[in-house]
Amino acid sequence: MAYKTILLSIDGDVATLTFNRPDVLNSLSRELLGEFKEAVREIGASGAHAMLLTGAGRAFCSGADLSGGREQDDQGRLDLGKSIERVYNPLVKSLRDLPMPIVAAVNGPAAGGGASLALACDIVIAARSAYFLQAFCNIGLIPDVGSTYFLPRRIGMARAKGLALLGERLPAEKAEAWGLIWKCVDDADLMKEAGAIATKLAKGPKSLSLIKRALDGSLERDFDAQLDVERDLQRLCGRTEDFVEGVAAFFQKRPAKFKGR
Repeated sequence: MAYKTILLSIDGDVATLTFNRPDVLNSLSRELLGEFKEAVREIGASGAHAMLLTGAGRAFCSGADLSGGREQDDQGRLDLGKSIERVYNPLVKSLRDLPMPIVAAVNGPAAGGGASLALACDIVIAARSAYFLQAFCNIGLIPDVGSTYFLPRRIGMARAKGLALLGERLPAEKAEAWGLIWKCVDDADLMKEAGAIATKLAKGPKSLSLIKRALDGSLERDFDAQLDVERDLQRLCGRTEDFVEGVAAFFQKRPAKFKGR
């Protein structure tokens, strides 16, 4: 499919999806949202083993395009919940549901829904000049696209409420110190480091997708339930070709050559 507002490339086992509206800081227009969802579907069907998400130009994503049309209910009243239900929630769910590890390379501002989409990824690496902004309170809205879920789980309730209620920028270095993201790097090194991480993940064993599955739901389960999940997923891992290869490589004192199956 030909895309107008995103770039999609699949190089070997790594799929790279780039927001491509740099003139408006990659804000989320209806067209971009539709293309993003289609691209995620295409990546899921591509056979890629890892995904890299980034933005063109000087921003990662500035959030919703506020110049676009808005949904109304049956009585003609503004209904932002309809857009959330029909567009944003299915989009972030489709991203989270990808079995492959997802790396976000945050090259500049990640604001509003843009910050949410970054946090929906498994590993977030940010340029030193980048920042994260829960901009919703500044226009009379609440954080959405999953931010009220991601923030308290990553940085605790006190910091989550501070970011959401005050709408202040969180620089990338502080985001790393708080544990919101994996790593902050110099701007010039961002894509090289993010690409290296994505490539490493793509060459990893089938178990990476199962590690992701086990961790994603762990905070909603009690201890006994999580032990059951570990048991079930470990059973699956033990039946993979990659486990056989990993054990053989260990005893032969050589690097494993995983095939993702």
